[in-house]
Amino acid sequence: MTSPRGRSTGRPPGMMAVARLAGVSHQTVSRVLNSPEQVRPATRERVEAAMRELGYSRNLAARALITQQTALLGVVWTGAGYVGPSNTVAGIEVAARRAGYATLVAALENPSDDEVAAVFRGFRDRGVEGIAVVAPHEAMARLAREHSTGIPTVMVADMAPGEGYRVVSVDQRLGGRLATEHLIARGCRRIEHISGPLDWFDARERMVGWREALGAADLPVPAVRVGDWSAESGYATAQVLLRDGALPDAVFCGNDATALGLLAGLRDAGVDVPARIRVVGYDDSLGSGYFTPPLTTVAQPFTELGGTCVDVLVAAIHGDEPGRKHLPPRLVVRASS
Repeated sequence: MTSPRGRSTGRPPGMMAVARLAGVSHQTVSRVLNSPEQVRPATRERVEAAMRELGYSRNLAARALITQQTALLGVVWTGAGYVGPSNTVAGIEVAARRAGYATLVAALENPSDDEVAAVFRGFRDRGVEGIAVVAPHEAMARLAREHSTGIPTVMVADMAPGEGYRVVSVDQRLGGRLATEHLIARGCRRIEHISGPLDWFDARERMVGWREALGAADLPVPAVRVGDWSAESGYATAQVLLRDGALPDAVFCGNDATALGLLAGLRDAGVDVPARIRVVGYDDSLGSGYFTPPLTTVAQPFTELGGTCVDVLVAAIHGDEPGRKHLPPRLVVRASS
């Protein structure tokens, strides 16, 4: 770097250099960095201009030694191949940066006890202040509960809160009801459901919403067809329905990928959607408006979910005990229904 007098020092500029150039004390520079609202606007602008001129950047490692605060959040998640978990993690990372935190992200495909323990140990070693766990299924939630003791933790899944962790989720049961009530309002009386794996909290809650809506309308509740979130499972279900020879009035699919496969299977057999059978998906995935036909689906507020998760986690870090945050989904009606 170059000093304010033009001499090269070979070292990154420090707080004292900023203070000299701005004509203030180093305490004032510190206040601009940590409590800018306490500094007069004109003084703050002068300090910020000096930082820009010198190319000053904060030494976060030194700050952590002094304050015992690292401004780091850990994020651990599974389900990397699926829309919901992926978009949720993206929302958390964006919200964390806006809140002044960096994130350490660990993606686990089939988490074992040892693997989860190692991830949480690594988070502790790096001094994370809190952990967000995108825990869509029981195995991940159980392991996270066991290994997160002593660190503020937020579970992102439609599950019940418990001792030692907070829960942030989308109201998946409401989403299942919205999808099914929409089909009922369209005159459908026999409505089947292709769920996701039933060890996933969200899949179970969407299924419950479907059953509740059918029960409230005094309609028959058929056995759920359990899928695996994939287009292949949707296509296979279409073949089963066609082989049985008695298509339902409608199918509510546990996610958009399953709906995509179902639509393809029906199309290959020459079945008109929605004239012969109506289809609703879930997630409002990128491109779902361009399926054939465009897909009616339930949109989840992933950006808001990520922001709410960070808000709850930061509040927990500061000792608050926020209640459960349950965000509503939204029905997006298109041609498939």
